[in-house]
Order: sequence, then C-alpha cells, then structure tokens
Amino acid sequence: MDGFQAYGAGKAGEAFDPLTFFKQPQTVIRILCWLFSIVVLGCVANEGYANGPEEEEEFCIFNRNQNACRYAVSMGTLSCVCAALLLGLDVYFPQISGVKDRKKAVMVDIGVSAVWTLLWFVGFCFLWSQWSVSDPELNPLKEGGDAARAAITFSFFSIFTWGALCLLALYRFKLGSDSVTFNPDYVDPEQQEVAQEVPPSDEWSGA
Repeated sequence: MDGFQAYGAGKAGEAFDPLTFFKQPQTVIRILCWLFSIVVLGCVANEGYANGPEEEEEFCIFNRNQNACRYAVSMGTLSCVCAALLLGLDVYFPQISGVKDRKKAVMVDIGVSAVWTLLWFVGFCFLWSQWSVSDPELNPLKEGGDAARAAITFSFFSIFTWGALCLLALYRFKLGSDSVTFNPDYVDPEQQEVAQEVPPSDEWSGA
C-alpha cells in the first residue's frame, strides 16, 4: 500500500514537493492555459477597441461587433480565474484523504476542462469569422490589427491546452478507478479512521 496512488496522487499527508509538482505535464499545461487567457484578455481589453476618424464612441475592431469583444474579454477573464482555481486544486489534491472526494475532484476537472475546450472553440470561430469579414474602410488606421491576430491565435491554442487537460483528467480518472477496484489491499483513509475509533468487540464484552 506504500506505493499505492489513488487518482494520480499518493497517500494523504505526504510532504508537498514544488519541484515535482511544477514538472508535471498537467501543471505545465494548466499554467499555459492561464497565460493564454491573460494574452487574449490583454489584447482585446487594451487594443480591441478603436476610435473612428469622425466618431467619438469606440468600436470593436472585430467587424464593429461589440459582442465579439465582450465575448473575448469575458472568456479571458473567466478562463484565467478558472485555471488559477484548478491549479490551486492540484496543489490541494494530494491532501484529500477520501477516495470518493478525489474522484469528485477529478470529475470536476474533466467537466470544466471539456466545457472550456468547447467555449474556446466557439470563441476562436467567432473572433476569426468577425475579423475575416471586417471592412478595412471602417478602420482606416488599421488599429489593433496585431492584437486581433494575437487574440485569435491564442484562442486557437487554448482549444488544445484545455483539451489536453481534459484528456489528462480522463486518464487520471481511469487510472484511479482501476487502481481502487483491483487493489484489494487498499483501504480508504476515512473508513480506516472510523474503524480505529470503534473499540474491538471483546473489549465491550469484557466491560
């Protein structure tokens, strides 16, 4: 049981090793998701709006579709927060003693990663379609061109990073389920603690 790992982590209570943690593929990809979200957010929030030569109100450089800029900013913000929260869950995960709780955490990772993969795919298609049909005459100064292309590019990259996290979480789920099912020596730490609190039957009979 010393070498047993439930859902990709060892027994609860083991010392946290930052070097090992940051070398894990899941951690590296999670950080990339966070960085890509910041890039998309920064590009659209800072340079996604431009002023026309005779207009006082700012317009979105993606075909003057305000919804495109709002979607990109919302996606960048929420994805950044979500990636940070899941990274925190990865740090805390080895301290979770219950197998059922670990299973729930991995299932949350699968669901969230799958949803973000879909949302980034939609966001990439939306931004690319709006940018490709933008009329150059509506933005004669060509403001924000590099920022728009960067936002589209990193939206595309985000599809694969979140998709990779989903696949890694699925692998952890399968690995954990198989390990718990086929390891007869494994005892859930929560059940073990409850068993230790209950005195043996012979002590009760002797009392």
